[in-house]
Amino acid sequence: TSAKDAVFQLTDLRGLKKEHFIALYTNARNRLIYRETISVGNLTANLVHPREVFESALQCSASYIFVAHNHPSNDKEPSQNDIIITKRLVEAGKIMGIKIVDHIIITKDSYLSFREKGLI
Repeated sequence: TSAKDAVFQLTDLRGLKKEHFIALYTNARNRLIYRETISVGNLTANLVHPREVFESALQCSASYIFVAHNHPSNDKEPSQNDIIITKRLVEAGKIMGIKIVDHIIITKDSYLSFREKGLI
């Protein structure tokens, strides 16, 4: 239900050398029902399309989605691309009726929540 809860599910992303974009799908009671690696990028970038995020959401009848990715650089600040994809996912979620609750950036020893920072 919170960024801290989601981060607990994502500790395996800390310290990875490539960017991994993960979706956590929850039911109407915010219970985790499915976790999926959407894509694996390289050291500095990762390509993500809303189609991949929402395909699994539909298949598992998710009500909410937390998305997250790691920054191997250990810089938790979102890039311009991070902000753009988040906006696209939020808009797609509104159309689909599946809310993007948060986008979390994981670093080796910290995290940033788009929701907590007011970016969602």
